[in-house]
Amino acid sequence: MATFLRPALSSLCPYSTPTSDSLPPELDYLDTNEFPWDLPPPLKEDLAQRYIRDLAGHRYPDAHHWQLRQAIARYVGEHSPDEISPHQIAVGSGSDELIRSLLLATALGGDGSILVAEPTFSMYGILAQTLGIPVQRAPRDPDTFAVQIAEANTLLAQADPPVRVLFMLHPNSPTGNPLTAAEVDWLRQLPEDILVVIDEAYFEFSGKTLVGDLAAHPNWLILRTFSKAFRLAAHRVGYAIGHPEVIAALEKVRLPYNLPTFSQLAARVVLEHRQELLAQIPLVLAERERLYERLQGCPQLRVWPSVANFLFFRLQQPQYTQPLWHALKQQGTLVRAIAGGIRVTIGTPEENWRFWQRLEQALGKIV
Repeated sequence: MATFLRPALSSLCPYSTPTSDSLPPELDYLDTNEFPWDLPPPLKEDLAQRYIRDLAGHRYPDAHHWQLRQAIARYVGEHSPDEISPHQIAVGSGSDELIRSLLLATALGGDGSILVAEPTFSMYGILAQTLGIPVQRAPRDPDTFAVQIAEANTLLAQADPPVRVLFMLHPNSPTGNPLTAAEVDWLRQLPEDILVVIDEAYFEFSGKTLVGDLAAHPNWLILRTFSKAFRLAAHRVGYAIGHPEVIAALEKVRLPYNLPTFSQLAARVVLEHRQELLAQIPLVLAERERLYERLQGCPQLRVWPSVANFLFFRLQQPQYTQPLWHALKQQGTLVRAIAGGIRVTIGTPEENWRFWQRLEQALGKIV
């Protein structure tokens, strides 16, 4: 390793997806929890016309994302008992940038560590490790995937440096379970010197949010994204909702002009058309339940219920997990092998049916 690089980087692995040269030419992408359908053609045409008419390519983006923050505040306020101000909104290049900014603002330079409950979204730990921030890893119940609160409390009490940020997905990925009442009560009782980050990336599918708790908990922050239900994965737009003081700190540490003008425009346009776009959510949920019932009837598998746009299952014989993942990929379906099991995104009815057929075929050969 080059001597000018930090030695700690040698033990890290980058976030990865399959390379294009190792994939069949036609694929069903059921590995990254994207929405199964693209934006409607009239909406894409509207975006194209606005790009031609309104976007000045030689000018930097709006550095403060003000119009977008106003639009997001209105949308969030529709599901909150309290009015949401644009000063409570921060915008980033996907949620990943916001997670990194949170770490920069709280735990850098030995000032603190973070706590996650695994299995969960891997980028919390990956981003912390790239910044040299220790990661405390609490276990989840092996049957329900609820956080084992007693063990988490022990980590909080013993962590050195102390935990400054605690990350919770609601619902969790890859397992699809929402926070329980006991978990929410636990989060409400945590001391105010811990930033509690509740990642609601799948809010539009679950319908579950803790935004109503923000007013009573200035040390809470909610993350959301436009990459899932709003179909803007290619545009990389995430946002945070929190106390204005925390949002102001995020503004201090983010890169200038971090979100391209066209991404800001696309996010504003989909919010204008949110009723039309979100009207297809029930179709995804119906497909999820249909696939869940099929997987439940498969004796080689154990599948868990989900309130997100994906399902998680494990093989009764776990040694066949990687061979199954590989067999599905070779047939043209990408899924995610993670946490000792398989996470499959809910796709179109045709994609879901192909996945089921390929799964049956692969299980018959492998298991």
